[in-house]
Amino acid sequence: MSNNPNSMRTTVRQVRHLGSAKSGTHHAWHMRLTSFALVPLTIAFVWIVLSLVGKDYNTVRAALGSPVIAIIMLLFILTSIYHMMLGMQTIIEDYVHSEGAKTFSLALNIFFSFAVGLACVYAVLRLSFV
Repeated sequence: MSNNPNSMRTTVRQVRHLGSAKSGTHHAWHMRLTSFALVPLTIAFVWIVLSLVGKDYNTVRAALGSPVIAIIMLLFILTSIYHMMLGMQTIIEDYVHSEGAKTFSLALNIFFSFAVGLACVYAVLRLSFV
């Protein structure tokens, strides 16, 4: 056992040789990767939407039915929903202190993210295949 004053481990953790749970790094990497991926996807999404402003219904439907545009839209939706879910998970874990409320909020976060993602994916696929 070291008496390092800069150590962040408590005395009990030093005795038991327990460190961090090592899940924060995995979570942080996913946040950074989705952030990085969302930069070009958001630019493409905004460009697609702006190019369709003022067009008639059939033109918009034909454009969104294009496989390339549909794939870009699906990638944007799935990446942004996952990024949103991770961000809300971090907020819930940091600011909700009651274990029951935290568990309920985390479950609700997953359900909400899944429901919104499913609805968006359904809308894009419906436009693509009809």
